[in-house]
Amino acid sequence: MGRSRGGLTTRIHARVDAKGRPVRLMITPGEAHDVTCAEALLDGLDARAVVIVDKGYDAGGVRAHIRDQGAIPTIPNKSNRKKRFRWKKAIYREHNHVDRFFKKLK
Repeated sequence: MGRSRGGLTTRIHARVDAKGRPVRLMITPGEAHDVTCAEALLDGLDARAVVIVDKGYDAGGVRAHIRDQGAIPTIPNKSNRKKRFRWKKAIYREHNHVDRFFKKLK
């Protein structure tokens, strides 16, 4: 558990497959940034896999970690990013599998 403005909180990070089934789960303190557990969460990707993640994971290190494994990152750019990356909105729509997983979890 971590302390934030809301009190003691935790954050759940999930990696799901194309059908929304959990592959890997991680729990971090509520005040921890998303990127702190990204590498551990994204280890063991298949080559040529398309990885769709939230813009909270938009960092050069995360993109490099995905590419080093031979996978293709689909990450929307944060509004303050100076170097913009291309990503496909049609592919990013599949991100709803993660949202549905969390809805089932809650």
